[in-house]
Amino acid sequence: EIFLFSDTISNNIAFGLTNDISGKDRQSKITEAAADAVILENIMEFPGQFETRVGERGITLSGGQKQRIAIARAIIRNPALLIFDDCLSAVDTKTEEQILKNLERIMKGKTTLIISHRISSVRHADHILVLDRESLVEQGTHEQKKKKNGLYAQMHEKQSLEQESD
Repeated sequence: EIFLFSDTISNNIAFGLTNDISGKDRQSKITEAAADAVILENIMEFPGQFETRVGERGITLSGGQKQRIAIARAIIRNPALLIFDDCLSAVDTKTEEQILKNLERIMKGKTTLIISHRISSVRHADHILVLDRESLVEQGTHEQKKKKNGLYAQMHEKQSLEQESD
């Protein structure tokens, strides 16, 4: 579950920044993180923009907006390790692709662990682990898993058909 503070969008994104970053540098980092999380356009549409208060637990935002603000908060710190647990479940596939492309650039040479039931979220991963009822049943790359015709391939086919029908 995403946790946002009853505060401004700016303060929610900047939560992990050190106090020695202020003024234009702080706002520049916040704006860059928002752009990388593909939430900047939404923020600029709000009347208060970055100073918009999100209400308790982000009540005034959609699920996808909350997820993207939380992603911005995570990436603003330039971490060596990111762990995302179903962090893109509430965004559409186009937005998901943009975020993943940005994460690939931001996290180059670093480690990102993505836990997801959506194949589209993990298909570009260097290594994919497939769990079924707490057991590891498959591992490898997207292409290796598709060829094996196991659980991953079945999930991929089902999700591809669902996307086509949408």
